[in-house]
Amino acid sequence: MTQKPSSAFIAASWVALVTGAIGYLIGLWRAEMLLNEKGYYFTVLMYGLFSAIALQKTVRDRLEAIPVTDIFYGICWFSTVLSLVLLAVGLWNATILPSEKGFYAFAFLLALFGAITVQKNIRDSLNAEKNV
Repeated sequence: MTQKPSSAFIAASWVALVTGAIGYLIGLWRAEMLLNEKGYYFTVLMYGLFSAIALQKTVRDRLEAIPVTDIFYGICWFSTVLSLVLLAVGLWNATILPSEKGFYAFAFLLALFGAITVQKNIRDSLNAEKNV
């Protein structure tokens, strides 16, 4: 039996996702970078969000005995780690202030956390409704 998440946790998850993603994107919009650099960081954010959600889903599927192939499970882990590495390498080599680097790193991690928890809350809510 799955318990429906509280309204406070659902709201906090959405706030984390929106704050992280919008903050990151506003930072990119206002940054004094070349367009191709902005495109790189935007792509890393989108890739990270997608891979984190896919990883959360595959981990949960396995816990609930829903079949997930080993190759897909491995690709999800690899993609999530790769998105973190791509961000880290990009920030390491970026010619921006250390405070800006920290801002992008924390906004990225907040957005990933928010995406994972929003997806989890949606799944928990649907499962709770099915079991009623």
